Amino acid sequence: MPGGKVYLVGAGPGHPELLTLKAAELLRTADVVVYDRLIQEEVLALAKPSAERLYMGKPVGKHDSRQEEIHELLVRKAREGKMVVRLKGGDPFVFGRGGEEAEYLADHGVPFEVIPGVSSALAAPLSAGIAVTHRDAASCVAIVTGHEAKEEESRLDWGALSKLETLVFLMGVHNVGRIAKRLMDHGRSPETPAAMIQMAFWHDEHVVVGTLA
Repeated sequence: MPGGKVYLVGAGPGHPELLTLKAAELLRTADVVVYDRLIQEEVLALAKPSAERLYMGKPVGKHDSRQEEIHELLVRKAREGKMVVRLKGGDPFVFGRGGEEAEYLADHGVPFEVIPGVSSALAAPLSAGIAVTHRDAASCVAIVTGHEAKEEESRLDWGALSKLETLVFLMGVHNVGRIAKRLMDHGRSPETPAAMIQMAFWHDEHVVVGTLA
């Protein structure tokens, strides 16, 4: 393999100023940038003009087949000797399927490095002025997938979750009613303060604050 390498890079919650210095440096030197749906144009603009930009957003219902394409693409480009930045919103290892990509690269003998990013799990509440921990109110926070809301399919312990102080559900907008019901069914008070935050740190950020009910 003529020196190719893949960097699994967290792009943060969206705003280019929330990129890490390392992420920005890698973008400026990458031969190939493979990116997902939640990447702003201002972030992509940091890549050099000659860089190949490949959009690999996943259509609804086709996540698994699309992920296989991404795996194969990363290996192929690295074996061509390219320096590849795999750019993911938030942090690559927080519900970003970065772990699967790292495993695939390792299994195929492709050198890679993981660059952490600012996770929306912490940045989104912050953008709305919400502290996920507080000395007087919350000494723990759990980050939970918002895709696993149907109890018959769930691996989550809703009884245990309902007892924790701060819960952050990612990718849960379409399941918010179901999530709230599961928590209340397992003892969480309907009066629990709650917020729904969409597109944090984007120009069309939307915040709704209320209670669990």
